[in-house]
Amino acid sequence: MADTLPPDRNSSAGKKRGGKSGKVADFRYKRPPQTESRSSGRDGRAKGAGGDLRRGVTTQPARPKPDLADIGAMKPASHGEAYAALDLGTNNCRLLIARPSGRDFTVIDAFSRVVKLGEGLATSGRLSDAAMDRTLAALTICADKLQRRNVRLARSVATEACRRASNGPAFIERVRRETGIALDIISAEEEARLAVLGCHILLEAGEGPAVIFDIGGGSTELVLVEPDAANRVPRILDWQSVPWGVVSLTDTVGRAEDSEAARIARFVRMREMVAESFAPFAARVANAAQHPDIRLLGTSGTVTTLASLYLELPSYDRKAVDGLIVPAGEMRGISARLSTMTPYERATLPCIGQDRAELVVAGCAILEAILDLWPARRLGVADRGIREGILRSIMAAERQSERTLKALQKQRGAKTSGRAPA
Repeated sequence: MADTLPPDRNSSAGKKRGGKSGKVADFRYKRPPQTESRSSGRDGRAKGAGGDLRRGVTTQPARPKPDLADIGAMKPASHGEAYAALDLGTNNCRLLIARPSGRDFTVIDAFSRVVKLGEGLATSGRLSDAAMDRTLAALTICADKLQRRNVRLARSVATEACRRASNGPAFIERVRRETGIALDIISAEEEARLAVLGCHILLEAGEGPAVIFDIGGGSTELVLVEPDAANRVPRILDWQSVPWGVVSLTDTVGRAEDSEAARIARFVRMREMVAESFAPFAARVANAAQHPDIRLLGTSGTVTTLASLYLELPSYDRKAVDGLIVPAGEMRGISARLSTMTPYERATLPCIGQDRAELVVAGCAILEAILDLWPARRLGVADRGIREGILRSIMAAERQSERTLKALQKQRGAKTSGRAPA
């Protein structure tokens, strides 16, 4: 498992966004537990009936404001204390709370909700009032969970929607006032690194180069990596972030799907736009793509949804999907069939539902553009990413802090006894 952040070698390629570097905050939520009044689902995925896609058959109360302790020096974690990672994306709000378990962690609580924070952002340049209200409702639930779970250290990040929106900083401040959660708008580079840290363990075994990608709501990150014998985390060779995710691409191209011809033309336009944005990265990795042992790993709702359809699951099952290796040709076939279906036909398929029915085609267009530039024979699927990367980085920093503290104590003890430290 990863202990440190991936080395940042040659990672300046692509355009940086966002100003903050993102530091771990010490959140000790001291308020007594409050009754949780809302329930959560799995990214809005429906369990509804549907057909066999591989064969082409279709058939408020007041928000509590937690008391947060001042940020201070880290102390060794005590038994039962937890760590938390919150990822506010363009489409989803996700929280993970875990306790250390050796060099890994055990999840003790999680939350995920489709909030559509970036809805309309591509055309307006602003976060809408309705989107902000939906997101605040979800973040209030997250704050309640953080209070209950004895969270010692937490890090909460916001990505492309808040990077792009003219009122993004004002929204971040509103979140802090109303929920106590201090969101950090991270750069696209850091988003890519955290995704690698969170899911690289699922890379298919091999000695050749690999691309790890994250298709988000507002952006897509591509990272070229290679094995690093001296580090458990692969070495980052190159990366790029483009402002096309499932929400931003759908909003920009439009939702006109009146006929099959219109749907095909729309999908072609999406692929062209994404391929054009990927072109600089594609040119830089062209030589590496010729290696006979290239590998590919994706983390996003798009790849987990397509993997569920590949497995013909009646409802989403993370254990079946996370770590799955799928033939790339099968994913292309599913993608092509989804792109010609009507929104209603997509919505009736298991593991898609109404929310994803509108956005999954854009995800398919992005995925196909990735497969074009990095033609791996198989695609690894990860239902993990930024949140897990945050947790690993927090725990690695904590272990380093404890090692430093022990070394200082040993030095002091040696000086007191008049002996030189060993």
